[in-house]
Amino acid sequence: MLTLKQIHENKEEVIARLLTKNFDAKEFVEKVIDLDGERKSLQGKLDAMLAEQNALSKEIGIMFKQGKAGDAETAKQRVSSLKEESKQLSQHMVEVEKELADTLVKIPNLPHPSVPHGKTADDNVEVRAGGSVPSLHKNAKPHWELAKDFDIIDFELGVKITGSGFPVYKGKGAKLQRALINFFLEENIAAGYREFMPPLMVNEDSAYGTGQLPDKDGQMYHAVADNFYLIPTAEVPVTNIFRDVILNASDFPIKLTAYTPCFRREAGSYGKDVRGLNRLHQFDKVEIVQVQHPDKSYQSLDEMVAHVEGILKKLELPYRIVRLCGGDMSFTSALTYDFEVYSAAQEKWLEVSSVSNFESFQANRLKLRYREEGEKRNLLAHTLNGSSLALPRILAALLENYQDESGINIPKVLQPFCGFERI
Repeated sequence: MLTLKQIHENKEEVIARLLTKNFDAKEFVEKVIDLDGERKSLQGKLDAMLAEQNALSKEIGIMFKQGKAGDAETAKQRVSSLKEESKQLSQHMVEVEKELADTLVKIPNLPHPSVPHGKTADDNVEVRAGGSVPSLHKNAKPHWELAKDFDIIDFELGVKITGSGFPVYKGKGAKLQRALINFFLEENIAAGYREFMPPLMVNEDSAYGTGQLPDKDGQMYHAVADNFYLIPTAEVPVTNIFRDVILNASDFPIKLTAYTPCFRREAGSYGKDVRGLNRLHQFDKVEIVQVQHPDKSYQSLDEMVAHVEGILKKLELPYRIVRLCGGDMSFTSALTYDFEVYSAAQEKWLEVSSVSNFESFQANRLKLRYREEGEKRNLLAHTLNGSSLALPRILAALLENYQDESGINIPKVLQPFCGFERI
């Protein structure tokens, strides 16, 4: 959430920068300024009324002692009137504050100046690429056919048990999935991230804190009876560890990693682009999260991008890194890099990771602050996160790119984790 200070001091810049996200913020910004002005006016009136009440309350006792009963009764009536007026003003102020908060949460985060203009993924800018696209044999198959041939992933069984988008991993498929999770975690831990195992459901405050609510309400599974939400990513519970926390500047950087199943409704998804593992309602993902000093958050973003790139190099998958344009960015992000791996059998690029800097946007919602040594004023920290990595499309690319005419080879770096060299 943008701060009131950002909006008041940089009104025109806020409006101009949000146009990069194809968001017309003018009406929202003006409404925020008007509501904040009304809130301050109401607060001023309430403060004046309270001061008058306190002064009159002190004078009433003195009046009675001085035998000025009539004046005292008049003062008591004035105090009673002030209390009623204060009550009405307080109710009005609550309504104004709610409307102000409801308006603020509808304004996206400001994109970084380096974010390119554009509306769709076609307008994203490639930063760099690595690896080489394999040359497959003439009878090469997409991963959903390989999964069936070798009985390692059962999509139809998942439909029977739950529904479309809930695959069942079997035998070496399950073991390879587990190997990827362990490999990703060990890589992250070696890079200085501390492992956490968070809950898979969060409350409304947590979903609000990282920006899923109200923006992504319809995309999350909602356990209505308890008002819990199944997590769309480990980013949500892990970042909320720091909700309502005041850190010291010396605590930075804070680096965390977590493996979780993730749940996304992905309403309206259908067609050839969602076949097999390409788009699921339940999937496994290993996440990295950083809480960092504002002066160093973009250095951390570069380090996180390099870290994810290093993992893809070890898997020997062809990849490319793209800087997202404004129209393809999330509501909460200031700058995002996407990683895509090339799926040789499908002949297409598959997104496998997003690494983002949210600057102070999440921290403001979370009330996540820090204090510089010797300073009394608390400041907003910066938060970052990235997939390191999302498993479904990584697994799809591995199955397709490493296939030969009689089976599927396992990347050397994964063999110690899964215990076999080939399917």
